[in-house]
Amino acid sequence: MGLATDIIVIVIAALIGGTIAHLLRQPLIMGYILAGIVVGPHTGGVTVTQIHDIELLAEIGVALLLFALGLEFSFKELQPVRKIALLGTPLQMALSMLLGYGAARLLGVSWQASLWFAAMVALSSTMVILKTLMNQGWMGTLSSRVMIGILIVQDLAVVPMMIILPQLNQPNLDYSILALAGLKAVLFLLGMFFVGVRLIPWLMRRIALWNSREIFSLALLAVGLGVGYITYLSGLSFALGAFVAGMVLGGSHFGHQALSDVTPVRDLFAMLFFVSVGMMLDPYYLLDHAAVIFSLVFLVTLGKAAILFLLSRLFGYGNVIPLAVGLGLCQIGEFAFVLAKTGHGSGALDDAAYALFLSVTIVTMLLTPSLSGLTTRIYRFWKKKRKSPPRSTFNVRSKELNGHCLIVGGGRVGEQVASLLQQIHTPCLIIELDQRRVESLAKAGLPTLFGDATQPAVLEAAHLSDAALLLLTIPDLNTASLVIAQAKQQRPSLDTVALVSALDQFQALHQLGVQQLVWPHLETGLEMSRRALALLQTPPSLIHQLTSQAREKLSDALCPGQDASAQASRSFSNLFDLEWITLPTDSPLAQQTIRDLAVRSTFGVSIVGVVRQQQLHSNPEADFLLASGDSIAIIGQQQSRSAFRLCAMALTSTGEPS
Repeated sequence: MGLATDIIVIVIAALIGGTIAHLLRQPLIMGYILAGIVVGPHTGGVTVTQIHDIELLAEIGVALLLFALGLEFSFKELQPVRKIALLGTPLQMALSMLLGYGAARLLGVSWQASLWFAAMVALSSTMVILKTLMNQGWMGTLSSRVMIGILIVQDLAVVPMMIILPQLNQPNLDYSILALAGLKAVLFLLGMFFVGVRLIPWLMRRIALWNSREIFSLALLAVGLGVGYITYLSGLSFALGAFVAGMVLGGSHFGHQALSDVTPVRDLFAMLFFVSVGMMLDPYYLLDHAAVIFSLVFLVTLGKAAILFLLSRLFGYGNVIPLAVGLGLCQIGEFAFVLAKTGHGSGALDDAAYALFLSVTIVTMLLTPSLSGLTTRIYRFWKKKRKSPPRSTFNVRSKELNGHCLIVGGGRVGEQVASLLQQIHTPCLIIELDQRRVESLAKAGLPTLFGDATQPAVLEAAHLSDAALLLLTIPDLNTASLVIAQAKQQRPSLDTVALVSALDQFQALHQLGVQQLVWPHLETGLEMSRRALALLQTPPSLIHQLTSQAREKLSDALCPGQDASAQASRSFSNLFDLEWITLPTDSPLAQQTIRDLAVRSTFGVSIVGVVRQQQLHSNPEADFLLASGDSIAIIGQQQSRSAFRLCAMALTSTGEPS
């Protein structure tokens, strides 16, 4: 079956490798790359035969990943990182090229091959780091925005590299070729801005009117890959065209639907990409040349991490961001494979240099998830060594630090919670480590403490001992765990509410004593259900009961053996509740007094309030006359309230009009 058989083998191998990586709590990327090594041409056994065809399909994975990134791309979100992206990235690439050239020359590589390796070292992997950030739950953080901004500029730099490097084999550099490529890039971007922004959304709108989900999805892929292919034919990057097409669609109202449609296809081709990377690695060559390969790996990863760390500090980023950027982008990117193939085809790289550079690139990619995962631990260790963690407060009065709600993390969630608490005059304090967020929160008038919540001194400054509640809105499990551990040491009985970004975090935080866990995906589904049920005239108490049961069911499944008394109290609260009912025009209860209806003895409920013409009548007397349009507040058991509701709405027990 040829290629079809190879794809089947790859999918099965990726499933096994991904499952093993998941069970070992490792990123799926590592499982995919190891699966590629197993089914590659260098290990024997079950082997993929059409390697070149698989590599071509893998290029679609890179394009689709950038297409999806373009759909989510927002100039507004990248506005804070524009300086480091536009000014810092060229500096980073120049320093990284010096690093790569020097490291290769140090190990005896020829000057010409060292130049090609220098260009490869200047690039980081968009595919690897995006998947790593997704797995770690860091997408949307300032660290991720800095990295994405740098990656975008790096990808743009691939085009001149592909033109200049082959010219180095010639006696004289032909500047006209570079100028022509620059002109093509400018014409393409102008064409997409003036034509694509209008044409592509118009085309997708016309297709959407057909109400065919399948054709819409196909048109979506055709736009992303088609624009990419046009840029490829014009001598530019295939992935760059896909990114620009995604950016154009992302600005339209089709963006969210387009992203949901392209995600499954993107993940499938991304898997092919990582498996194809594993197939390039020859384990025997790696063992035979381990000293040279790992020397280069060590020099490149350490050097790039240091360059990116210092660059982030130079552009004013502090706290954990320089460390996250340095460890996240210290690998060599997937475009290095394209450069290596071009160099090998032009004769600038011989077989030995080609194999060496590919091996170094793959090993750095393979190390990325583990190195990036060390960010929190290293930062935590460094913070512990500091004698006095920096902290300062804004909009805080000492009298408010008693019985207050302590919010760790001043992102969108933390800011929204604090704003709502201020509206009801409940004291609160946000602990935030990102100086930019601190300044934004201070301008909004929210009480803020600048500092690291993992440090006991910062929690003491926040008066944790006097707090009424602790809320953690940070997505990183390691940081959240450390904050909880420190808080429990000072206040073991403090009520805690924590945000989880993935299901596997439930048990980890539950074991630390957190009973109230919020999963955004679950809450979004429940809120959608609540609104739908409300529009279907479902009683509010029943909506509350159904959503509470769904939340408790998931919590019990993930964290069995929760506090029995808490479960019992939730169960009892569902038995006796308050419900509002509006009397329709033809209600049999209208024009009757509460005494005549004998609602307590007949239905087992009590009327505790009536709203008429926006005026509340609290605890109405027995001779109070009900009228059509009244909103009546009743309390009682669920079954009793249901019986009263049926009578008030003039319905039979089956829900039909009487």
